[in-house]
Amino acid sequence: MMIETEVGTFEILKNHRDAFDIIKFQERYVDVAFDRYTYIVGDMASDILRLKGFSQDPKGTNGYKKIPDYINESCNHNCPFYVLKRVKIKETKV
Repeated sequence: MMIETEVGTFEILKNHRDAFDIIKFQERYVDVAFDRYTYIVGDMASDILRLKGFSQDPKGTNGYKKIPDYINESCNHNCPFYVLKRVKIKETKV
């Protein structure tokens, strides 16, 4: 499923327990921190959204192949989470 946000267009690859909320995502997204990442994982812990970015490079420190490890090791057991893939970077108007 494709979604358009204020920060770009994304494809929802996984939406476990219907975690994705566009308003919370846009409030939490910081362009300086996340614009460089192709994949973004959002997870809910105590009703607070945490975002983590992953790169397109599968072998990198934050490569997208590390997403399952992050979910299993850093997220609460069976917590709501989602995985987004950036399709289009937001266009800045001059």
